[in-house]
Amino acid sequence: MAALRSIEEVAGLFRDGMTVGIGGWGSRRKPMALLRELVRSGARDLTVVTFGGPDAGILCATGQASRIVHGFVSLDSIPIDPTSPPHDGAVRWRPPSSTRPCWSRVCARRRGASLRGAPQRDRLDAVTGNPEILTIVSPYDDGETLVAMPAIPLDIALVHVEQSDRVGNAQCLGPDPFFDELMARAATRTVVSAERIVDTEQLAAAHPSTLILNRTETDVVTSAPGGAGFTALVPEYPRDEAAQREYADSARDAQAWRRYLERYLDGDDAVSAAEGGEAR
Repeated sequence: MAALRSIEEVAGLFRDGMTVGIGGWGSRRKPMALLRELVRSGARDLTVVTFGGPDAGILCATGQASRIVHGFVSLDSIPIDPTSPPHDGAVRWRPPSSTRPCWSRVCARRRGASLRGAPQRDRLDAVTGNPEILTIVSPYDDGETLVAMPAIPLDIALVHVEQSDRVGNAQCLGPDPFFDELMARAATRTVVSAERIVDTEQLAAAHPSTLILNRTETDVVTSAPGGAGFTALVPEYPRDEAAQREYADSARDAQAWRRYLERYLDGDDAVSAAEGGEAR
């Protein structure tokens, strides 16, 4: 059963060297309010597991991420996040050539396995640049070469949803609740931020399939209206393209990024204005 905490308390959950799974995908349903608390915590040497959007770019730009494991990184309407650094060695990127390898490794951990296999024909370039992903030969008569992908154990998962009750039954009302439940079930601790904290009875108004997490899978729940920031949280709100462009433009030089980061942490930028419930 989850503990209801204030958003400011979340920063105290992070430690150096953690492996952090971040829900949402691309520029959709990203837990931007929780991400801000991660930045405020100052935790470093993080391994970030994400189907990435601005979360990957922000944690690279702050120097907190030392390793990114991802299926992709995109801002959707801006295909490449300009705040993500080039391959200069500052951050180790582990980019599978498709979503499947990253999904498979998180899924393996969710199921309590230490390893997951896939046919070699599906691997594309997953082995290239990923020394931890190896090939093995099937012990059966087919003798097929398989790709062996080790599970990714997550120390903490961050997820944002439309509604949750006080004990952590979390509800996603949008059409694309992809990956969030995988991240949560692969993690030692799961933190859920919600647009609204509601009575448990109110969760029954929507289809049961919208309940992506139950109270046994959630450790901390916190209220965060507008907590997806400028990313889309359909049907609550669309992506704020102007705010996303402001974020992307901050990559033009170090001073612009510092100014943006200060506003983000102070709660004065477009992301945080949305979190405060102001008009978009």
